Amino acid sequence: MRGEKIVCGWAQTHELNRTYHDSQWGMPVHDDTKLFEFLVLEGAQAGLSWLTILKKQENYRRAFDNYDVTKISRYGDRKIASLLADEGIVRNRLKVASVVTNAKAFLAVQKEFGSFDRYIWQFVGGKPIVNQWRTMSELPAKTSVSDAMSKDLLKRGFKFVGSTICYSFMQAMGLVDDHTTDCWRKKVIKKG
Repeated sequence: MRGEKIVCGWAQTHELNRTYHDSQWGMPVHDDTKLFEFLVLEGAQAGLSWLTILKKQENYRRAFDNYDVTKISRYGDRKIASLLADEGIVRNRLKVASVVTNAKAFLAVQKEFGSFDRYIWQFVGGKPIVNQWRTMSELPAKTSVSDAMSKDLLKRGFKFVGSTICYSFMQAMGLVDDHTTDCWRKKVIKKG
């Protein structure tokens, strides 16, 4: 269609994917609350489609107190039981429990580094890695950088942060720009 913006292939599969792609994916994020949100969402996605998680994104915000990390770090058995009964989120016991574990680890990182942002962006030297993929098939599932990030997060007690999850997190939060070279977002992000 004439005048239609070219987008990355995965964004063409559903309207929610397109909206997320056009407004968020690959844009550098430095807000600790947003970074924690996407750690939660990327971990929840393990074994599922991203579209499934996008459909539940608002439910996650509600269920997890708008990602108030301090509050989440204090969740007890009663709150976890209520989350496991919440049909609006992925009701996997390990994934739900990992949010509480990760909140505690997140607070420890903030205390050590001053912010989670400062910690996580050190893996890419403080600026996005800009790839020049021509097709979606060229995108890796993980890299040496996501391997290092995963290893360090695991060492600090985080859960559901394998290298593939870390790479998806890097893409989502703009630590890496994996928009294909013909995608209109590549040009917008480049202009910064």
